[in-house]
Amino acid sequence: MRRKIAFLMVVATTLIFANVSYGQNSPAPAASGSPIDATLFTTYTIDSAHTNVSWLVCGSTQNTSGCYASGNLGPFGKVGALMEGNPKTDLSTNTVTRAIYVLDIASGSNLNEVELSVYTKTDTITPDSDAVSVTLSSTVNLPLVGGTSARASMAANNKFLFIGTNRSPEAVELDKRTFSISQFTGSSNTSSITADNMATSL
Repeated sequence: MRRKIAFLMVVATTLIFANVSYGQNSPAPAASGSPIDATLFTTYTIDSAHTNVSWLVCGSTQNTSGCYASGNLGPFGKVGALMEGNPKTDLSTNTVTRAIYVLDIASGSNLNEVELSVYTKTDTITPDSDAVSVTLSSTVNLPLVGGTSARASMAANNKFLFIGTNRSPEAVELDKRTFSISQFTGSSNTSSITADNMATSL
């Protein structure tokens, strides 16, 4: 019997093997009081081999519209899930910073290890442009079983990431700030994970 790990209400979505957009779908001037990146969005595309992720930032600023930056993440053994973290805005520098979490489920020489890559994405927004930088800030080896045919589940709240694969009954809770790991074991392999924003532990 497959096991579902549930953390009350679902507030995060696992993004697996898909094109993913964040932000507003069509360019429009930001309303007063809106986030400074409200009219910008990022599309993530995973290639057919699930080894590379490309990203593209488009939308509009106060005076312009179009696409402003692009790049690639990887290579990975196999991308099992991808998720953006919550934005942090600094109005004094007109920057918006957020984490990008990429889960590699076929890492290591035997392609069966699970590794989380954490990138920092920073948008510096002016009336005429959005300058974007994406840098790798951390990699975390997770005590999970992966593989090229494995499937991953990942969800999050404000404090933690919750991650598992269908190859083992173990799942982990990862602190977003310290990257400390708590491991939990169920009676059957993990099939899905959901999270509630108020949850503090599994």
